[in-house]
Amino acid sequence: MNRRAIIIALLACVTAFGAQAITPRIALSDQLPALDLAALVPEQAGEWRVDPNVPAAVVNPQQDFAIQAIYNQTLSRTYVNARGDRIMLSIAYGSDQRDGVQVHMPEVCYPAQGFLLKSVRIDSLALAGGEIPVKRVETMHGNARPEPVTYWMTVGEDVVVNGKQKKLAELRYSIRGVYPDGLLFRVSTISRDSAAAYRMQDDFLRTIVAAIDPEHRPRFAGRGSIE
Repeated sequence: MNRRAIIIALLACVTAFGAQAITPRIALSDQLPALDLAALVPEQAGEWRVDPNVPAAVVNPQQDFAIQAIYNQTLSRTYVNARGDRIMLSIAYGSDQRDGVQVHMPEVCYPAQGFLLKSVRIDSLALAGGEIPVKRVETMHGNARPEPVTYWMTVGEDVVVNGKQKKLAELRYSIRGVYPDGLLFRVSTISRDSAAAYRMQDDFLRTIVAAIDPEHRPRFAGRGSIE
């Protein structure tokens, strides 16, 4: 074997060893209290309560087997207040949020179900401990179902709203030898007035997040959800 081949082989070995050394092997979910979405997200908070007579008509184009491969738990509910306003809530939790496991963002899922994507923008939501980034997605299905959506994702206790932020959050955990859990937290409303819908969604989100046990709250909405 010539000198060039030997050097290339040595570099390949060093690269492989380095990659193996920094591959996270510890699950963050094993170091933190277990999450039970149905138990931790209250059925009543402030003026909002679960409407048992209305199913949560949340768009989800994935088949059951695909959902189970990505998420450990999902929760879908419709909440209603005394005025009859309704908000659909969907939360999907996965214990492994590394690159190989990709969440399905609403701006991908909704068009897959025949919705028109009217706009997508990043915004912020004020919570008890500060602001967190959120994404606003305006969708329309035919002329009968305009559906403004607000969502965010968590990687461990970091809130992210795009792929770049997700990768950076994963890297911060991997440096510690940990691979994070995470979830997608989404609400939507059937409404032609997007501005009013987003104001109502924000009110609901502040109420429901504040009602979650503080011990678990950062994993639902990041550290900005804690006073």
